[in-house]
Amino acid sequence: MVTPAPQGLPKTVRLLKPQEFSRVYDRRWSAAAGPLVLYAAPNEVPGAPARLGLSVSRRIGNAVVRNRWKRRLREAFRVVRRSLPPGTDFVIVVRSGQAPVGAAGGHAIAESIVALARRVGARPGYGRR
Repeated sequence: MVTPAPQGLPKTVRLLKPQEFSRVYDRRWSAAAGPLVLYAAPNEVPGAPARLGLSVSRRIGNAVVRNRWKRRLREAFRVVRRSLPPGTDFVIVVRSGQAPVGAAGGHAIAESIVALARRVGARPGYGRR
């Protein structure tokens, strides 16, 4: 059985600049579950697609482990991004552990992203400042 190739996540829906990450962190709307912490903030452009930033530190493991986490997170975000609130920027921080493997692992990551986004969005005052 051949595993389908990942479709990729265009750079237009990724946070790449340190200022973008800082803006999301400064809002301090976050939720955590397992090895993931999700930070969220409204984007400057309402209605723009949800965007993703990733933070995987060296303490998680060597370059192979960190890149595996990033690939898994980008793919999971690509799968669920249409179900996330538009006009929102997300930063996912990996706290520990090996990246889940296989289709079940990818599905678990995608479910975690959606659940964390719902928890952050349900907080009082989310989206206002």
